[in-house]
Amino acid sequence: MMDRFYMFIILLLSILTMSSKSYSQNEYPALKGPYLGQTTPGLTARPFAPGIVNTEEWGDAGGFSPDMNEFFVTRWKHSRDAREPESVIFRKVGDQWHKIAVPAGESRPFYAPDGKTLHYGAKYKERTADGWSELKSLGPAFEEIRIMSLAASVKGTLVLDERGSSAGDGTLRYSRLVSGKWQDPKPLPKEINTGTWNAHPYIAPDESYLMWDGERDSGYGDADLYISFRQKDGSWGEAINLGDKVNTAAEERGAQVTPDGKFLFFNRMVPYANGKAGSQSDLYWIDAQIIEDLRPKQ
Repeated sequence: MMDRFYMFIILLLSILTMSSKSYSQNEYPALKGPYLGQTTPGLTARPFAPGIVNTEEWGDAGGFSPDMNEFFVTRWKHSRDAREPESVIFRKVGDQWHKIAVPAGESRPFYAPDGKTLHYGAKYKERTADGWSELKSLGPAFEEIRIMSLAASVKGTLVLDERGSSAGDGTLRYSRLVSGKWQDPKPLPKEINTGTWNAHPYIAPDESYLMWDGERDSGYGDADLYISFRQKDGSWGEAINLGDKVNTAAEERGAQVTPDGKFLFFNRMVPYANGKAGSQSDLYWIDAQIIEDLRPKQ
């Protein structure tokens, strides 16, 4: 009788463990299919891969490689007493994703859309026949800027921000690739550089729109995500708030679109999952149709 009781307890614990959505760093369910096997969202933003990418302990962000076969997860501390986070790469082999630990201190690269260039702030690597080149410099003008985020278009145009702006304006800049060399970065126009704490720019591969985050009086509260569409004359249109499907009274940052163009990813500050005071940064995703819904009709 006692043996049956213990068997029942073990079976019950096993069922509860299998049904849990919170996984340890080394125990994940089988991740099969696109997007780490996650059910895709519609026009309601949802956390991406809870317990797998999003964790209770750290701030989490991430993005896909251009071929959609790797997903790089960046993690950081929310407090000094937190243990050191582990950034990881999920790599797709066949139909299944496998977790690979990233060496300490290695930062997430920003890919060019063609996958042939990896950007690390003011440095970059180029694909070679044997792998990747040594780190090269974008140029002295880039070295003078404390770049936090950078994105590239198919033509090689770069958009970048500046870490820790003392004035809080967060000037966003761009650089065009001319004859194989990037021009010195120039500030984007006032349609983009208005408000405070502008950061994390993303440029569409075809340069038809630009997204970023910042604080404006017309926003929903803290930092919001904004978009500007390219006009017929080549200029940038007025900034458009992405609206309440994405922005809340909390802080939203780091907009990016998946390489297949189907989903918008961004980060949102949410209350700690364990109930303690404060908030943490989680990665969300939503159907990229919201971008098309905001595009001005020609």
